[in-house]
Amino acid sequence: MALLAVSNLGKQFGGLQAVSEVSFSVERGMIKAVIGPNGAGKTTLFNLITGSLTPSSGSVLLDGRDITGHRPHQIASFGIARTFQNIKLFPGMTVLENVMIGRHIRSSGGFIASMLHLPWVLAEEQRIRQAALERLEMLGIAELAELEATSLAFGQQRAVELARALAMEPDLLLLDEPAAGLNIYETAEVGRLISSIRQLGITVLLVEHDMSLVMDISDEIVVLSFGRKIAEDVPEAIQSNEEVIKVYLGE
Repeated sequence: MALLAVSNLGKQFGGLQAVSEVSFSVERGMIKAVIGPNGAGKTTLFNLITGSLTPSSGSVLLDGRDITGHRPHQIASFGIARTFQNIKLFPGMTVLENVMIGRHIRSSGGFIASMLHLPWVLAEEQRIRQAALERLEMLGIAELAELEATSLAFGQQRAVELARALAMEPDLLLLDEPAAGLNIYETAEVGRLISSIRQLGITVLLVEHDMSLVMDISDEIVVLSFGRKIAEDVPEAIQSNEEVIKVYLGE
Protein backbone atom coordinates (compact mmCIF):
# COMPACT_ATOMS: atom_id res chain seq x y z
CA MET A 1 0.00 0.00 0.00
CA ALA A 2 1.29 3.44 -0.94
CA LEU A 3 1.94 5.87 1.90
CA LEU A 4 0.18 8.66 -0.02
CA ALA A 5 -2.49 8.08 -2.68
CA VAL A 6 -3.95 11.06 -4.52
CA SER A 7 -6.94 10.13 -6.68
CA ASN A 8 -8.68 12.37 -9.25
CA LEU A 9 -7.96 15.41 -7.09
CA GLY A 10 -9.46 18.68 -8.31
CA LYS A 11 -9.85 22.27 -7.15
CA GLN A 12 -11.94 24.95 -8.81
CA PHE A 13 -11.91 28.66 -7.96
CA GLY A 14 -14.97 30.12 -9.65
CA GLY A 15 -14.39 29.50 -13.35
CA LEU A 16 -10.70 28.57 -12.87
CA GLN A 17 -9.80 24.89 -12.66
CA ALA A 18 -6.52 25.15 -10.71
CA VAL A 19 -6.08 21.38 -10.31
CA SER A 20 -7.89 18.86 -12.47
CA GLU A 21 -8.19 15.09 -11.94
CA VAL A 22 -4.64 14.64 -10.64
CA SER A 23 -3.75 11.13 -9.51
CA PHE A 24 -0.46 9.70 -8.26
CA SER A 25 0.97 7.76 -5.36
CA VAL A 26 4.06 8.01 -3.18
CA GLU A 27 5.58 4.80 -1.85
CA ARG A 28 7.03 4.73 1.65
CA GLY A 29 10.72 5.68 1.71
CA MET A 30 10.60 7.45 -1.64
CA ILE A 31 11.71 10.95 -2.67
CA LYS A 32 9.18 12.13 -5.23
CA ALA A 33 9.13 15.52 -6.97
CA VAL A 34 6.31 17.55 -8.48
CA ILE A 35 7.46 19.92 -11.22
CA GLY A 36 5.87 22.21 -13.76
CA PRO A 37 5.91 25.83 -14.97
CA ASN A 38 4.67 28.69 -12.81
CA GLY A 39 0.90 28.46 -12.43
CA ALA A 40 0.83 24.71 -13.04
CA GLY A 41 -0.98 24.06 -9.75
CA LYS A 42 1.89 22.67 -7.69
CA THR A 43 1.41 24.66 -4.50
CA THR A 44 -2.38 24.32 -4.81
CA LEU A 45 -1.85 20.56 -4.90
CA PHE A 46 0.19 20.74 -1.68
CA ASN A 47 -2.52 22.88 -0.05
CA LEU A 48 -5.14 20.28 -0.97
CA ILE A 49 -3.07 17.45 0.48
CA THR A 50 -2.36 19.28 3.75
CA GLY A 51 -5.85 20.66 4.31
CA SER A 52 -5.19 24.34 3.65
CA LEU A 53 -7.70 24.02 0.81
CA THR A 54 -10.70 21.72 0.51
CA PRO A 55 -10.79 19.70 -2.73
CA SER A 56 -13.65 20.24 -5.17
CA SER A 57 -13.33 16.59 -6.16
CA GLY A 58 -11.21 13.50 -5.60
CA SER A 59 -9.57 12.06 -2.50
CA VAL A 60 -6.33 11.94 -0.54
CA LEU A 61 -5.37 8.80 1.39
CA LEU A 62 -2.50 8.59 3.89
CA ASP A 63 -1.47 4.99 4.54
CA GLY A 64 -4.97 3.89 3.55
CA ARG A 65 -6.73 6.49 5.70
CA ASP A 66 -8.98 9.00 3.95
CA ILE A 67 -7.80 12.46 5.03
CA THR A 68 -9.71 14.40 2.37
CA GLY A 69 -11.10 17.67 3.71
CA HIS A 70 -9.62 17.35 7.20
CA ARG A 71 -8.25 20.46 8.93
CA PRO A 72 -4.50 21.18 8.67
CA HIS A 73 -3.81 20.43 12.36
CA GLN A 74 -5.61 17.10 12.05
CA ILE A 75 -3.62 16.14 8.98
CA ALA A 76 -0.40 17.14 10.76
CA SER A 77 -1.33 14.84 13.65
CA PHE A 78 -1.88 12.00 11.16
CA GLY A 79 1.78 12.27 10.09
CA ILE A 80 2.21 14.93 7.37
CA ALA A 81 4.50 17.93 7.86
CA ARG A 82 5.32 20.64 5.35
CA THR A 83 7.43 23.68 4.61
CA PHE A 84 6.28 26.66 2.58
CA GLN A 85 7.34 28.44 -0.59
CA ASN A 86 7.34 31.67 1.43
CA ILE A 87 9.06 31.00 4.75
CA LYS A 88 6.66 31.08 7.71
CA LEU A 89 8.47 31.54 11.03
CA PHE A 90 7.11 33.10 14.22
CA PRO A 91 8.59 36.59 14.72
CA GLY A 92 9.81 37.54 18.18
CA MET A 93 10.67 33.92 18.97
CA THR A 94 14.04 32.21 18.99
CA VAL A 95 15.13 29.52 16.58
CA LEU A 96 14.73 26.90 19.31
CA GLU A 97 11.24 28.10 20.23
CA ASN A 98 10.16 27.96 16.58
CA VAL A 99 11.34 24.35 16.32
CA MET A 100 9.79 23.39 19.66
CA ILE A 101 6.39 24.53 18.33
CA GLY A 102 6.62 21.82 15.69
CA ARG A 103 7.33 19.24 18.37
CA HIS A 104 4.33 20.19 20.52
CA ILE A 105 2.00 18.27 18.22
CA ARG A 106 3.51 15.15 19.83
CA SER A 107 2.87 16.41 23.38
CA SER A 108 0.02 15.41 25.68
CA GLY A 109 0.00 18.38 28.04
CA GLY A 110 -2.92 20.76 27.63
CA PHE A 111 -3.32 24.45 28.43
CA ILE A 112 -4.55 23.97 32.01
CA ALA A 113 -1.84 21.44 32.88
CA SER A 114 0.79 23.83 31.53
CA MET A 115 -0.63 26.72 33.56
CA LEU A 116 -0.43 24.61 36.75
CA HIS A 117 3.24 23.71 36.04
CA LEU A 118 2.60 20.08 36.83
CA PRO A 119 5.84 18.04 37.15
CA TRP A 120 5.05 15.68 34.28
CA VAL A 121 4.32 18.65 32.01
CA LEU A 122 7.66 20.25 32.86
CA ALA A 123 9.42 16.95 32.15
CA GLU A 124 7.65 16.67 28.82
CA GLU A 125 8.62 20.25 27.95
CA GLN A 126 12.25 19.37 28.59
CA ARG A 127 11.97 16.36 26.27
CA ILE A 128 10.48 18.61 23.59
CA ARG A 129 13.36 21.04 24.04
CA GLN A 130 15.93 18.26 23.70
CA ALA A 131 14.26 16.81 20.60
CA ALA A 132 14.21 20.28 19.00
CA LEU A 133 17.92 20.76 19.75
CA GLU A 134 18.66 17.39 18.12
CA ARG A 135 16.95 18.54 14.91
CA LEU A 136 18.97 21.75 14.94
CA GLU A 137 22.17 19.77 15.41
CA MET A 138 21.22 17.47 12.55
CA LEU A 139 20.90 20.49 10.25
CA GLY A 140 24.10 22.08 11.56
CA ILE A 141 22.47 25.18 13.04
CA ALA A 142 22.45 24.39 16.78
CA GLU A 143 24.63 27.44 17.45
CA LEU A 144 21.73 29.63 16.27
CA ALA A 145 19.26 28.22 18.83
CA GLU A 146 18.92 31.36 20.97
CA LEU A 147 18.83 33.89 18.12
CA GLU A 148 15.58 35.41 16.89
CA ALA A 149 14.53 33.24 13.96
CA THR A 150 13.38 36.03 11.64
CA SER A 151 16.69 37.90 12.06
CA LEU A 152 18.65 35.15 10.31
CA ALA A 153 19.87 35.02 6.73
CA PHE A 154 17.43 33.57 4.20
CA GLY A 155 19.16 30.20 3.90
CA GLN A 156 19.32 29.83 7.68
CA GLN A 157 15.60 30.58 7.96
CA ARG A 158 14.95 27.80 5.43
CA ALA A 159 16.92 25.43 7.68
CA VAL A 160 14.92 26.48 10.75
CA GLU A 161 11.63 25.83 8.95
CA LEU A 162 12.90 22.40 7.91
CA ALA A 163 14.00 21.63 11.49
CA ARG A 164 10.52 22.57 12.74
CA ALA A 165 8.89 20.22 10.24
CA LEU A 166 11.25 17.40 11.22
CA ALA A 167 10.50 17.98 14.89
CA MET A 168 6.97 16.73 14.19
CA GLU A 169 8.40 13.28 13.37
CA PRO A 170 6.27 13.00 10.24
CA ASP A 171 5.82 9.93 8.08
CA LEU A 172 5.56 12.21 5.03
CA LEU A 173 7.35 15.54 4.57
CA LEU A 174 6.15 17.99 1.91
CA LEU A 175 8.76 20.53 0.82
CA ASP A 176 7.52 23.49 -1.22
CA GLU A 177 10.49 24.85 -3.23
CA PRO A 178 13.16 24.17 -0.56
CA ALA A 179 15.92 25.62 -2.76
CA ALA A 180 14.09 28.85 -3.64
CA GLY A 181 16.34 31.87 -3.07
CA LEU A 182 19.40 29.78 -2.27
CA ASN A 183 22.78 29.93 -4.00
CA ILE A 184 24.42 26.93 -5.67
CA TYR A 185 26.27 25.86 -2.52
CA GLU A 186 23.20 26.16 -0.30
CA THR A 187 21.16 24.23 -2.88
CA ALA A 188 23.70 21.40 -2.85
CA GLU A 189 23.44 21.30 0.94
CA VAL A 190 19.64 21.13 0.72
CA GLY A 191 19.98 18.14 -1.60
CA ARG A 192 22.26 16.42 0.89
CA LEU A 193 19.84 17.13 3.75
CA ILE A 194 16.82 15.81 1.84
CA SER A 195 18.70 12.60 1.05
CA SER A 196 19.66 12.24 4.72
CA ILE A 197 16.05 12.78 5.81
CA ARG A 198 15.12 9.61 3.94
CA GLN A 199 17.58 7.76 6.16
CA LEU A 200 15.38 8.74 9.14
CA GLY A 201 12.53 6.76 7.58
CA ILE A 202 10.71 9.88 6.36
CA THR A 203 9.13 9.89 2.90
CA VAL A 204 9.56 13.13 0.93
CA LEU A 205 7.34 14.84 -1.63
CA LEU A 206 8.76 18.09 -2.96
CA VAL A 207 7.89 20.88 -5.35
CA GLU A 208 11.01 22.40 -6.89
CA HIS A 209 12.08 24.50 -9.88
CA ASP A 210 15.79 23.64 -9.69
CA MET A 211 15.95 20.78 -12.19
CA SER A 212 19.50 19.78 -11.26
CA LEU A 213 18.38 19.21 -7.68
CA VAL A 214 15.23 17.37 -8.75
CA MET A 215 17.08 15.04 -11.12
CA ASP A 216 19.81 14.32 -8.57
CA ILE A 217 17.65 13.28 -5.61
CA SER A 218 14.26 12.13 -6.92
CA ASP A 219 13.18 8.53 -7.39
CA GLU A 220 10.14 9.59 -9.44
CA ILE A 221 8.76 12.83 -10.84
CA VAL A 222 5.21 14.05 -11.49
CA VAL A 223 4.83 16.82 -14.08
CA LEU A 224 1.91 19.26 -13.98
CA SER A 225 0.79 21.69 -16.67
CA PHE A 226 -2.27 23.95 -16.28
CA GLY A 227 -3.43 21.89 -13.31
CA ARG A 228 -3.26 18.52 -15.08
CA LYS A 229 -0.75 15.70 -14.76
CA ILE A 230 1.00 15.22 -18.09
CA ALA A 231 3.72 12.77 -17.03
CA GLU A 232 4.89 10.59 -14.15
CA ASP A 233 8.09 8.56 -14.39
CA VAL A 234 11.70 8.17 -13.28
CA PRO A 235 14.00 11.19 -13.84
CA GLU A 236 15.73 9.74 -16.90
CA ALA A 237 12.41 9.19 -18.68
CA ILE A 238 11.08 12.62 -17.73
CA GLN A 239 14.16 14.29 -19.22
CA SER A 240 13.42 12.74 -22.62
CA ASN A 241 9.61 13.04 -22.50
CA GLU A 242 8.55 15.08 -25.55
CA GLU A 243 5.44 16.54 -23.92
CA VAL A 244 7.43 17.67 -20.89
CA ILE A 245 10.05 19.25 -23.16
CA LYS A 246 7.31 21.14 -25.03
CA VAL A 247 5.87 22.46 -21.76
CA TYR A 248 9.23 23.82 -20.66
CA LEU A 249 10.71 24.88 -23.98
CA GLY A 250 7.65 25.45 -26.17
CA GLU A 251 6.98 23.95 -29.58
